[in-house]
Amino acid sequence: MTDMPHVVVLGAGFAGIAATRKLAKAGFRVTVIDRHPYNTFQPLLYQVATGGLNPGDVTYSLRFFAARKKGVKFRRADVVGIDHENQAVICADGVNVSFDYLIIGTGVTTNHFGIPGAAEYTMSMYTRAEAIKVRDTIYGGMEALAARRDPGSRGFTVLVVGGGATGVEMAGSLAEMRSAIPKLFPEIDRAKVHVILVEMAPHLLAPFDAKLRDYTRKELINKGVEVRLNTAIAEVHADHVDLKNGQTLPADLVIWAAGIGGYTQIKEWGLPIGRGGRIETGTDLRVVGQQRIFAVGDAAVSNDDPLPQLAQPAIQGGEHAVAQIIRLERGEPTMPFHYHDKGTMATIGNQAAVLQLPIGVKMKGTLAWIGWIVLHIYTLLGGRNRVQTFINLAWRYLSWPRDVGSIVGDIAKTPAMKAIEND
Repeated sequence: MTDMPHVVVLGAGFAGIAATRKLAKAGFRVTVIDRHPYNTFQPLLYQVATGGLNPGDVTYSLRFFAARKKGVKFRRADVVGIDHENQAVICADGVNVSFDYLIIGTGVTTNHFGIPGAAEYTMSMYTRAEAIKVRDTIYGGMEALAARRDPGSRGFTVLVVGGGATGVEMAGSLAEMRSAIPKLFPEIDRAKVHVILVEMAPHLLAPFDAKLRDYTRKELINKGVEVRLNTAIAEVHADHVDLKNGQTLPADLVIWAAGIGGYTQIKEWGLPIGRGGRIETGTDLRVVGQQRIFAVGDAAVSNDDPLPQLAQPAIQGGEHAVAQIIRLERGEPTMPFHYHDKGTMATIGNQAAVLQLPIGVKMKGTLAWIGWIVLHIYTLLGGRNRVQTFINLAWRYLSWPRDVGSIVGDIAKTPAMKAIEND
């Protein structure tokens, strides 16, 4: 093992985990560095945010992951730079980790597109902590509404910005929480709880077939979601949003699912930065101008062949980067990355989902929903997480709406509530 090259993997998301698995199998020495001590299964964070799953269901210890892989070590650290001359990763604690090859799979964060107030007054769900914050804020808003005795109160409004898979899944899950209000909050008139989904494009779920997009919109409307297409946000305030068409929408909580971009600190790493603040790569996934540094997953962008920011491109990209390292070690030229599209899916709620395969298969409804559940549980890390997630999701839907509040959180104040207190 000591004679094998040392590969440092930055980030333990889909791309980083896939790369590490293949590196370990090939016998490389590997150090995985992440600022969190756990891997997060991001596609199910909206379930954490709406009380369907516990945070532990979608997170997995990276130390346990590393301990089960021969030659793999884990280091929890914030990376602040790269020493290109000495081939080392610079950590915030002052430790430099040398490498023979580097794979960067740090993922992305929220992109607010410079919209005034968006960074201050909206919440996102790209980390475990953010999902918990959203959950606690929803609970706080509902409890505050239940305690009110003012019949003229405007109620509680959650506005979701973005009609992609994250926005659709969040809006659908919120609508199901709303349908359980008579059981969970008998003090609340359900008509006072509103879920609004705003999308600036003329349709939801842009990558999907038109019939699947129409089905998604109708299902959300049937669940009680107010869907607003061709609607752009001009500014976000603590208790409302201004639209570019001049209208104003009340909002106690704004959930931002409108876009993602690269981390700003990566700009200090001496790497070429392209569209969306992501690292520019060549067709073989090596960083432009670098021979031993690869960038994969959402953190990377190839100007020649931009990829969708989904789990499958990240997984395949991580595996491809390792294959190129093996080729380089053998003195062989690298090969271009070709993404194999295995299909796209999104869930709208209980027994409602859409699925689209590249071979022309299109599905909707219960069968697509079952496929969505099976795939997501299978992709989770750890047998215990799979079992817990299956039990919690099964309980959520089989006992609906009697036990919808079985998973609870703390009480947090909405931006609107904080603004009232500060006045």
